Amino acid sequence: MKFRPLHDRVVVRRIEQEEKTAGGIIIPDTAKEKPQEGEILAVGPGARGDDGKLVALDVKVGDRVLFGKWSGTEVKLDGKDLIIMKESDIMGVIETTPAKKSK
Repeated sequence: MKFRPLHDRVVVRRIEQEEKTAGGIIIPDTAKEKPQEGEILAVGPGARGDDGKLVALDVKVGDRVLFGKWSGTEVKLDGKDLIIMKESDIMGVIETTPAKKSK
């Protein structure tokens, strides 16, 4: 099934965090918090501005983003747990920078 969000909404898949702490302690599922990091799977065309023109979204498919703990609406599509949220619920895009080479 293909799903296309409307307006300024995006579809996000949560990125699961490591199940162990740095010290090697395994965290059970019941004690884990829901991750606040995800990957954008689909984006809507954008919102309409006050002048009626379409304002494109700042995020794109494939971006890794941080979002609020209670952001969006959780849905299940094709057996996958996803979140549909407005772009304004996204706090920022995680940009990976290449490691500096030592000389």
